[in-house]
Amino acid sequence: MVKIFETRINLFIFLVVLNQLFITSCSKKIHTAPSARTIINHDEKQFRKDIDEVSIERMPEKISDLSPSRHVVSEPFQNITTPEEEKKLKHFIDKGSEKSIETHDCSSDEIIATAQKFLGIPYCMGGTTSKCMDCSGLLVAVFAKHGIRLPHSSEEQARYGKIISTIDELIMGDLVFFIRSYKTSRFITHAGIYIGNNEFIHSSSKNGVTISSLNYIWWSKKFIFGTRLF
Repeated sequence: MVKIFETRINLFIFLVVLNQLFITSCSKKIHTAPSARTIINHDEKQFRKDIDEVSIERMPEKISDLSPSRHVVSEPFQNITTPEEEKKLKHFIDKGSEKSIETHDCSSDEIIATAQKFLGIPYCMGGTTSKCMDCSGLLVAVFAKHGIRLPHSSEEQARYGKIISTIDELIMGDLVFFIRSYKTSRFITHAGIYIGNNEFIHSSSKNGVTISSLNYIWWSKKFIFGTRLF
């Protein structure tokens, strides 16, 4: 009986020790295993790091790489007489200017020769055909004959080509732009093609497609700049 009792005691002690070892082992596993949130945080940080590295690799070296070519308002423009006009000029420049355009090796002489064929066509707002045309419509029609697409708006046409800020610098084939030719909220209100000798061809509301002189005070006081496409 004594031996049986001792055997049971030893068995009980063995089970207690075994159970303690099992609890300790499980406890270590529980404390060393990372939580699901820890895994998520690690993956999230790595993801953000990867995104930042991609963004840095794709970022251009200069901010100007993101922007279209723009003219800097450094020299005075003719006929800007009020702070409001200065504000409109800056707003126009900031929205984009001196954009390039495909001219298909066309020359200024060809443009002028084509424009002269439209002389005498009557004026009408929005027109672009031989029936009638407005000032920007004349430029659209002339350049279209040579496969060059211009927008049908004098203000938008003025965004193309190198800006020429004075009349004295104009050469044949330059586009010429004017302000205050009629009442409107737009900055650029009229357009034409310079043909030399201080003259330009354009479509006027009174005479249709005609040739006028920049020496005439009506136009000289409203000239803002020219643009050079060729």
